Amino acid sequence: MRFLFFTYFLVLGLSFIFSSCSYKQNQLLFEQKNLIQDSTLQKNIAKVTNYRIKPQDILQIRDLQNNKSIIDLTPVTSTVSFQGNTSKQEETYQVEDDGTVALTGLGHVQIVGLTRLEAMKHIEELYHKNFLKNPMIELKIINLKVTVLGEIKSQGNFPLVKDRTTLVEMIGEAGGLTNRANEKNVKIIRGEQNNLQVTQIDLSDIKSISDPRNILQSGDIIYIAENKHAVYADKNQNFVTTIQPGLLVLSTAILIFTLIRR
Repeated sequence: MRFLFFTYFLVLGLSFIFSSCSYKQNQLLFEQKNLIQDSTLQKNIAKVTNYRIKPQDILQIRDLQNNKSIIDLTPVTSTVSFQGNTSKQEETYQVEDDGTVALTGLGHVQIVGLTRLEAMKHIEELYHKNFLKNPMIELKIINLKVTVLGEIKSQGNFPLVKDRTTLVEMIGEAGGLTNRANEKNVKIIRGEQNNLQVTQIDLSDIKSISDPRNILQSGDIIYIAENKHAVYADKNQNFVTTIQPGLLVLSTAILIFTLIRR
């Protein structure tokens, strides 16, 4: 009789323990495992090349000096009025397959292969030579983006709004890592479909900040894997879900058998 009661409570206890298993993950980020010299940091960053304009890129170009879009070379600017507020209508330009962009007054300007700064200076010089006295051209490439997936608080596509955006900055933009994230296994998937390169970044090491691979490129996929505790918890939960009905049936049978034997 005592053995049956012991078995009954043992079954219930195991069921409770497995079903209530949890974990607490304390992530350790940017530990200084080895001293990093400033010169080494600057050298690594200097190796990174800026994005070069490609066909089908979408550009936003305007003249800051004259506070108007470059599409309007007349003294009167085009504006959009909404509820009494006047705002400037941003102009966008798509780079053609032949590598040119069509600009007012200049025609088709060859721009593919240039960095954002190089293209900005080139267009500025052309407008200064032909139309504008003191142009101050601002150029943005607005279609650049990366995809963030996995154990991140906000998954999805995020624009690259500035040159040399880092992995850490993008993770911050996406809300940070979840408590299930493996900070030692952050992958950056880069390249064309037939030539993909996978880079693993260990964010627990402060040296990852100076890694030039940490500078994001348009089209990158960032994937943050689960830590081992989360994987174990998931496997344990699946195991409990599978055996729990059987444990309940067994515990009920033991209880009924015990009552009958009285």
